[in-house]
Amino acid sequence: MEPPANPGDSPVELELTVENVESALYQLYFDADMEHKNVAQKWLTQAQASTQAWQFCWALLGPDKLPEVQFFGASTLHTKISRHWSDLPTDQHESLRMQLLSHILHFSSGPKMVLTRLCVALASLALNLIPQAWSQPVADMVRAFQPQKPDSKDGSEVTQDPQAHCLTLLELLTVLPEEFQSSRLTQARRAQLREALIGEWSVVCPMLRQLLQSQDSSNQVKEKVLRCLSSWVGLDVPLGESQELVQDCFTALSNPELFDSAVETIVNAISQPDCQRYTDALVNLLPLVLGLHDQLKTAAQDGDMETSHGICRIAVAMGETHSRVLLEQVEHWQEYLALVNMILFCTGIPGHYPVSETTSSLTLTFWYTLQDDILSFEEDKQAVYLQVYRPVYFQLVDVLLHKSHYPSQDEYTAWTTDDKEQFRIYRVDISDTLMYVYEMLGAELLSNLYDRLGRQLMDPQQSAVWQDTEALLFGFQSIAETIDVNYSDVIPGLIGLIPRINISNVMLADTVMYTIGSLAEWLADHPVMLSGILPMVLQGLVKAELSVSSVSTLKRICRECRHDLGPYAQDILTVSQDVLVKEVHKSSQCMWLMQALGFLLSALPMDEILARLHSLITPHVQRLDALAQQEPDPTNKQSIIHILGMLSSLFTTLDINRQVEGLEGAPNPRPTPSQTTHNPVVVVLQQVFTLIQTILSKWLDDSDIVEAVCGIFDKSVRTLLHDFGPMVAQLSEMLGQIYSAFPQASALDLARQMVHIFAGEEQHISNIQCLTEQLTSATLAIFQQGPRDHPDIAESFMHFHAQILKRKPDLYLSDQMDVKALFYCGIMSLKFPETPTVKAASLFFVSEGKIKYEFIVSLGFCLFFCIMLLFLTEHFSEVLLSLNRHCPGLLSQWLKETLQTPGFPSNQVSPEQKHTFTQQLLREQTNKRRVKEIVKEFSLLCRGLQGSGYSDY
Repeated sequence: MEPPANPGDSPVELELTVENVESALYQLYFDADMEHKNVAQKWLTQAQASTQAWQFCWALLGPDKLPEVQFFGASTLHTKISRHWSDLPTDQHESLRMQLLSHILHFSSGPKMVLTRLCVALASLALNLIPQAWSQPVADMVRAFQPQKPDSKDGSEVTQDPQAHCLTLLELLTVLPEEFQSSRLTQARRAQLREALIGEWSVVCPMLRQLLQSQDSSNQVKEKVLRCLSSWVGLDVPLGESQELVQDCFTALSNPELFDSAVETIVNAISQPDCQRYTDALVNLLPLVLGLHDQLKTAAQDGDMETSHGICRIAVAMGETHSRVLLEQVEHWQEYLALVNMILFCTGIPGHYPVSETTSSLTLTFWYTLQDDILSFEEDKQAVYLQVYRPVYFQLVDVLLHKSHYPSQDEYTAWTTDDKEQFRIYRVDISDTLMYVYEMLGAELLSNLYDRLGRQLMDPQQSAVWQDTEALLFGFQSIAETIDVNYSDVIPGLIGLIPRINISNVMLADTVMYTIGSLAEWLADHPVMLSGILPMVLQGLVKAELSVSSVSTLKRICRECRHDLGPYAQDILTVSQDVLVKEVHKSSQCMWLMQALGFLLSALPMDEILARLHSLITPHVQRLDALAQQEPDPTNKQSIIHILGMLSSLFTTLDINRQVEGLEGAPNPRPTPSQTTHNPVVVVLQQVFTLIQTILSKWLDDSDIVEAVCGIFDKSVRTLLHDFGPMVAQLSEMLGQIYSAFPQASALDLARQMVHIFAGEEQHISNIQCLTEQLTSATLAIFQQGPRDHPDIAESFMHFHAQILKRKPDLYLSDQMDVKALFYCGIMSLKFPETPTVKAASLFFVSEGKIKYEFIVSLGFCLFFCIMLLFLTEHFSEVLLSLNRHCPGLLSQWLKETLQTPGFPSNQVSPEQKHTFTQQLLREQTNKRRVKEIVKEFSLLCRGLQGSGYSDY
């Protein structure tokens, strides 16, 4: 057939004929114009949904049609049966079944894609008819595909291929459970069908066994048998009935062509949780799994990754899914121990993951499962199992440490970026496993690691490569990261050994840094040991390749040990300043380093802090000053943001008050700044304030720069709290000016922090009042012009006013505050598509009971109407609860007025459902969770989705 003469014409109005369907298919498959394809696709979808599709689909399956056309016919048939079954009269069910079977027989020799769709259609039909109208579908299918006797009048049946029939039958039997799994069914119908299908397994299983064992069966047939078994296993067919068939699958593992399919099938069969009911069957399968050990060893030796991977999957599936059941089979303990050792071999399989092996990672979750099961037994039993399995877990530690070894430097350099990342993740998984194993092995594990490390570093006879040392430290660090090792008696020895390590190798040096970092809390309790360790950290700090590990370690030490770092402060500051000025580290590590120095400075004597602080930041402030004089350009911008970010990071952790609180019991507690002078951070901020204003004057329209400036003050306010007081007047004035000139969300966020801290303080209230009025006035102007392009400002504005309502609602008594307009802004914000903005507006209205009652009376109905109009998304439930709490009479009146309108808020809800919703909502004045449920239920109804409280389905 030729393609349509004018494929560009829209076929939407075309009559539903076979010819037009074919034309649309040609357009879909062969027209190069995407617009034409889309039009054809749309029309064909409508055609499939039409009643005529029951007829035209058969014509499309004619032997003279293209495979693409036949495929559409078969797909249409499946669509009609699976989605429009109720359209077909009952008296046509039998003829449809016979027609389908006949077409499947005809297509048994291909095309494959058409045959599969027809099989899926018959499976769907079977699911509609089982068990009442079709009691034995499998037996009938088997009968239909028996070799036919030749017809005496014409010998057409003689030419049919028995193997093709067999493969077709297997395809049918395979898709039947798959179609069941993917169909939308009620719970009761699903249970009924599952039971009926499992009843048919007694017919399927012997046939599959016969085909798998037969010498006459081709590999193609056997592969189909394996896939068919996998499909039925998903129904939880009883392992007790199919264990012989699963045992037969093990013989297929010796056939390279069937290996992958056999692995998949065996894994699926023994991974079903229901198998645990069939202990005898599992025990019978265990020797077959163990019998694969030699094949596994050979594959590992030969570097055959596919074979070792597949056998490992089988061993892990058996061991992991059924570990508790098999542990409890005490008379078979040696077999299960052999399986555990087989899995241990898989964990330690030769080669570097992921380059020369991908098997070992499959085993890691098994070790968690086995340990959990052993430790879940009562004490007496547990002791017996620990006696058997603790030695295995010590071996496991050795294996994991060996697997965590880096390759040689040259080899590692040749790896791809993806391989390196996979190896990093793999080591994280090993680290987590070691941490977990510590729960079983305890202090003995640390002693074991320490002894080995000591022998490597102290014994001149030992010729350990750097990977051995790195792996042992990696093991220590894995455990010390999450386990409290403060009471371990090996840590002092470890701290003593670390300085002996040569850190010329980057990977080893990285691990040394991380290990020191993991022991920071221990060092805080044993500060005498800092002198041996800190020089190594500072040595790492000057190397760009150790950036992340050295900076994060220094930060941990400065945070945990800050009270004992006085003697080392000068060295730390000197090296840090040097690497910052020389730009050794990337921007994010510079931020971490500044946080570290903030911790360090916080613990110094008061008279030292300011001097050292000035020394630290002067080079950066000078650079900032130089940048401020230049005309704006992208390079300058990044440098300015970087320096402002460093100052923010420093001020985040420079908290001298926290140190005063932390020094309780000290004989001479230092005076707080309020008793003597300003906080050092405030002093610095006041000194650079003019410089910051200069930067803002040039970059006022750049949200990134404004955000960076606001970030400095925001971090300072959060850290200093009331000590920030001397800056309030200056900052309030500047914030008001910059926001009025160029409104940005970050300024509102900073103002919210200031309201939170200072709105309750008499000496600051006038500044806060003035700032609030300026910000509100400028934002109302944005809302008047149309705020849709500024969801971030709307969100921050709502949060800002929610904070005012919470901390200082008296601010609304000012004549300068247009509360009515503010209320409208909140309503407008509820209509934003951005969820964070809607949440912020909801938060504002949750607090609105503190606004004068007349505003609720005059504007509350608008708010309520808006909520109903938006189909009551669950963000609004707390707003409704608040309205019900503060003005239940009004809410009741509004509900009545709005919900009696036909079709409001949706045509999907009936008057009865509206009444139920009203009654339920008005009853709740305190229970947030219940109101949320009520609102969610009604919201689902408004969208046409059935909610559990309003429907039986």
